[in-house]
Amino acid sequence: MTAQSKRLNILFTTWEGGGNIPPVATAARQLIARGHRVRVMSDEASRRAIETSGAVFVPWREGPNRPNHDLVHDTVRDFDAVGPMGGIEKLRDVILAGGALGYARDTAAELDREDTDLIVSSEMTLGAMVAAEARGVPLAVLMANVSLLPIPGIPALGPGLPPPVNDEERAMHAAIAEGGRAMFNLGLPALNAARAAFGLRPLTELFAQTDWASHVLIGTSAAFDYPSGVLPPRFAYVGPLLGEPDWAAAWQSPWDKFDPRPSVLVSFSTTFQNQSAQIANTIAALGRLPVRALVTLGPAIKRASIGVVPENVTVRASAPHDRAMREAGVVVTHAGHGTVARALSHGRPLLCLPMGRDQNDNAARVAFHGAGLRLENTAGPAKIAAALKRLIGEGAFRDAARRLQGAILNDITAARLIGHLEEAAAAGRAPALAPAA
Repeated sequence: MTAQSKRLNILFTTWEGGGNIPPVATAARQLIARGHRVRVMSDEASRRAIETSGAVFVPWREGPNRPNHDLVHDTVRDFDAVGPMGGIEKLRDVILAGGALGYARDTAAELDREDTDLIVSSEMTLGAMVAAEARGVPLAVLMANVSLLPIPGIPALGPGLPPPVNDEERAMHAAIAEGGRAMFNLGLPALNAARAAFGLRPLTELFAQTDWASHVLIGTSAAFDYPSGVLPPRFAYVGPLLGEPDWAAAWQSPWDKFDPRPSVLVSFSTTFQNQSAQIANTIAALGRLPVRALVTLGPAIKRASIGVVPENVTVRASAPHDRAMREAGVVVTHAGHGTVARALSHGRPLLCLPMGRDQNDNAARVAFHGAGLRLENTAGPAKIAAALKRLIGEGAFRDAARRLQGAILNDITAARLIGHLEEAAAAGRAPALAPAA
């Protein structure tokens, strides 16, 4: 080992948000292979994915805990949100702030039960950070995608903005960032109530809770993100964490290996986002083109909900995406970070139809780098077919995707996450930010 010579006992804290679970399982595998003990606190619905990684699973008890992946048990239900920020507001009220006291109590109980060298918290389980601070346990924050926390020079997460190019756009971006900050800070009363329960002083900014962390790690490649100049202290890119989900089934291509038609892979959200109409529109577009296509529905969508499927399209509940992407020429996606990063790691251009969460921002980066196209998720078959013709026929998209491929594969091979986490544990314990008066 490098910065850390002893076997560490590491506790991850996260929640069942779909695409954020495979990166945690991947990180756990890497750390276990390094010789460390890993526990993961998450929703009961995450148990299989976590235990398959080799980590010890610990369920939330007082914090929000989705028991399984049935839609009726969806914790946040952002697909019911109203308005452009409605989904993020739900996330704030249920997970970030509303769940803080329960997460803090559960994490503190686990820390009291078993000595822990380091907590690795999702940027969204702020309550776990409260417990780390109160107990004086070293903390690292791990984001499974582009940064939710502000980085100078990079547009605020949410609307999917490109970098500003003039003073007018810079002013607009600043106003949007301030609006987002104010929106998140509406969760301060709930977070500060959790802090008060542990004898900690109140904060004036919601994300100031992350100040306890010695390391803030961004689970994407710097090459994929916008150029920002210098990252804030404590921040570092660690590359995407791209393990396959535990539920991906084996798949055998139904097409002859000499079939000359270009291959397309379609993959929308792992979790429910009312994406059946988008999948159906994409399938209808594919039926108009001389291509062969694999559509993976994921666990949230049933085959019966997408209607008629043309002969050049095959639909499966799941398939191993690494294998499918080796064969595909183009990937159509909602632009979740895992699917985007995996496609680019194979040098595949993307057609992005974002539906919320971090997807607008991932799609904007794909377009910014010239590695694909972005459409509204309401785009019909004609627009989707026209975009696919461009992606298949214009080599500039493939060239841009392959440029990103090299940087992403270098980041994956470097496995920087381990070194940063060992360094965070080696930093030792520190006093809490300040006790409550």
